[in-house]
Amino acid sequence: MCCCFLSAGLDLLCRDVSVQSSEVIVGAQCGCAVLRGAHVFAPGVLSAPKFMKVGDVVSVFSDVEGRCTRGAKEFQGKKVFLGNGVCMMDRSEIFCTEGPIRGVAIRMDQAVYQSPSFDGVLPGELFLQNLPSVVVGHVLGPLPGERILDMCAAPGGKTTHIAALMGNQGVVVALEKIKSKVEKICQNADTLQLDCIKAYCYNSIHAVHSGKSQEPNTDVPPYPEECFDRVLLDAPCSGLGQRPNMGVSWSLTEVCSYPPLQRKLFTTAVRLLKKGGVLVYSTCTVTLAENEEQVAWALKTFPCLTLAPQVPHLGSQGMLGAALSRDQRQLLQRFRPELAWGGACDGHAPGNLLLKASTDTIGFFIAKFTKR
Repeated sequence: MCCCFLSAGLDLLCRDVSVQSSEVIVGAQCGCAVLRGAHVFAPGVLSAPKFMKVGDVVSVFSDVEGRCTRGAKEFQGKKVFLGNGVCMMDRSEIFCTEGPIRGVAIRMDQAVYQSPSFDGVLPGELFLQNLPSVVVGHVLGPLPGERILDMCAAPGGKTTHIAALMGNQGVVVALEKIKSKVEKICQNADTLQLDCIKAYCYNSIHAVHSGKSQEPNTDVPPYPEECFDRVLLDAPCSGLGQRPNMGVSWSLTEVCSYPPLQRKLFTTAVRLLKKGGVLVYSTCTVTLAENEEQVAWALKTFPCLTLAPQVPHLGSQGMLGAALSRDQRQLLQRFRPELAWGGACDGHAPGNLLLKASTDTIGFFIAKFTKR
């Protein structure tokens, strides 16, 4: 296989950028993308100066509380400065009445953080992922010829990595319950020329055959029990480890809704895993309830499961507070965002914030189990 899966370390270099008199406000999601090296696309623009035209230099801010009205000429709410760029569209084009317009509205040429974009670079050969996401594939340890299940697969980064590690030999089943996301998985698989991936629009909670109707078919869901050599459950979660993040909008009720869902998916994963097989559970969040407490629950609920060592082990051990032993916590991997204060990074005064690429990642959690 020719595809290379790159780690997208948060190597963000703080720059001294002066704010311009003309301000453009973008949504929080667009703001996160800009911090990761993207330009500003028209759908992300919420507010722009009345007479903004192509060629104008503007400062771009993110509306972190979601209070800016689309089409506004100015905004006085809470906002975060992202950098400066050059307008590629007039205001009238961005907010045209004929419907949503696509394309780059602001070309960012002086971002606060120097985070280069790899989007579209060597398509079919390079695939960008966060470091912990790359680690997950290796911890799962797929081998050529095996039958592997990725239960919550969109957008397909881990799915395609698994297939590449197998040398495109075997079967990787990718399940996702939203059709458009399944199409994205297929698109990524086609781009990377990985034909061992079989993607289905299916709710993984119901992926085990009930046995009440016709004989189960191992080619399509639902599947008979114990038919996969390895299972990856990169579970839906509160996502509190994701970075950059312009603001968290989850309520306590929403955050607390994830553990029950994760346990339903985990139960299915155990039923579908062969004896002697490997199950990897991962999240991109930092809460004890979605991570270590889920591990403690799993070990108590499924006596057939045992925690296994992880290779590579680049993160720290699991947190206290979930009634896990020290030895059990050492078998877990928890990636914690770490900030380090360093000297001047651009010739200015010391004290600029540097994020270490070697240790700094998104917040992430990985647990590896074997089934007796």
